[in-house]
Amino acid sequence: MKRKICIVTGTRAEYGLLTNLMKQIQGEEGFQLQLVVTGMHLSPEFGSTYKQIELDGFRIDEKVEMLLSSDTASGVVKSMGLAMIGFADVFERLMPDLIVVLGDRFEILAVAQTALVMNIPIAHISGGEITEGAIDDSIRHAITKLSSLHFPANDEYKRRIIQLGEQPNRIFVVGDPGVENIRKMNYASQFELEDYFGFNLSKLFLITFHPTTLEPSMAKSQLTELFLALDEFKDYNIIFTKSNADSDGRIINEMIDEYTAKNNTRVKSYFSLGQKRYLSTLKIAKVVIGNSSSGIVEAPVLSVPTVNIGNRQKGRLKAESIIDCDIMKDKIVAAISQAISSDFIDNLENMPLKYDGYETSTEIVEILKDLDFSILTKKKFCDY
Repeated sequence: MKRKICIVTGTRAEYGLLTNLMKQIQGEEGFQLQLVVTGMHLSPEFGSTYKQIELDGFRIDEKVEMLLSSDTASGVVKSMGLAMIGFADVFERLMPDLIVVLGDRFEILAVAQTALVMNIPIAHISGGEITEGAIDDSIRHAITKLSSLHFPANDEYKRRIIQLGEQPNRIFVVGDPGVENIRKMNYASQFELEDYFGFNLSKLFLITFHPTTLEPSMAKSQLTELFLALDEFKDYNIIFTKSNADSDGRIINEMIDEYTAKNNTRVKSYFSLGQKRYLSTLKIAKVVIGNSSSGIVEAPVLSVPTVNIGNRQKGRLKAESIIDCDIMKDKIVAAISQAISSDFIDNLENMPLKYDGYETSTEIVEILKDLDFSILTKKKFCDY
């Protein structure tokens, strides 16, 4: 019988990172792909991105509604409670042999907690990383401890997972799925993108700004500083991708909408561009600005400078193309000016990368083919 591998996704970014793996599992004779969507995918407020998953040709086995109409910390906790109730029912129906999750979202923590109690083994992608400015950091490490298999991006992250007490023979360094996407992407042309966006992209800033969840109630003042900095670069067009459903995420998205409306000749904002359009836009951007992991992981592979604002990504390995700065107008202006300078750009072409990946999804599937899933939930603590 085919072994059932269940992939759970709750956000647009996470889905993009899992797409190649989902295709690989679908094409493997001994596996049956089960796909469960939840979180922002099902929310009209965040673009109902489950529709894009269906347009991409994937069959969604189950949908788990969980998001409350709230972006407070209390609302997030209650959403996690709803998620666990929903996933308990879904996993009872689907009876997966293995659940595969990625990253550090609160939706995925609820998945991992449910699977642990139901004795379903979990494979976790992108563990061992550090993001000191967000609760995601603790969530990621918690998911690591709830998981039986680990697929980190590099050897440093593998060492960190071992330090958390996980057995080395359960940890497989496979590279980063986001970099794999870049290596395999059939990019849209600048002409196609300009036709879609409706303005010239020869001088473009691509911006994603999420709440720094360990700095509560700071989103409004932080984004105001970013807007003031962007006003100093009137000759650049700007594309925003909006915030996730974290605490204060709605405030950020409302402010982005207001800024877009005031500057609608040169600013556009979107909940989701889709994987191909987003990476194609990133490829031609003059600089990536904000605090998203795509500026840390994907942008350097394309030799695109990143202005990384604030503490959200503090602790991550960073390439030479990334400029860290505080969330103050003058600091942001100085960092952007440095990023677009010819001297800075000339030094990026052959820089060493901190993240890479060529056949990440293929490697994961090959590893899974040789494993006995039935023994994975029996774990032994590894003293470091």
